[in-house]
Amino acid sequence: AEMASAFACASLGIQPTVRHADYIGAWLQVLREDEKAIFRAASAASKACDWLLSAREEQADTGDRS
Repeated sequence: AEMASAFACASLGIQPTVRHADYIGAWLQVLREDEKAIFRAASAASKACDWLLSAREEQADTGDRS
C-alpha cells in the first residue's frame, strides 16, 4: 500500500511528507529473506496505482464527484 501510494503521489504531482523508519526497516527484513520481493511488490503497486488513476480518470470523464 505504501509503495502504491508513493507511485500515485508521483503520478499526481503530490509531494509526500511522511517517511516511516519502521516501514523501511520492515522492507530490509523482507529483502534479507527474499531479495526479489521488492520487484513483486513494485509490480503489484504499479498495477494498483494504474487502477486508481484509471478510476480517477473515469470519474472525471463522467463528471461523478462522489
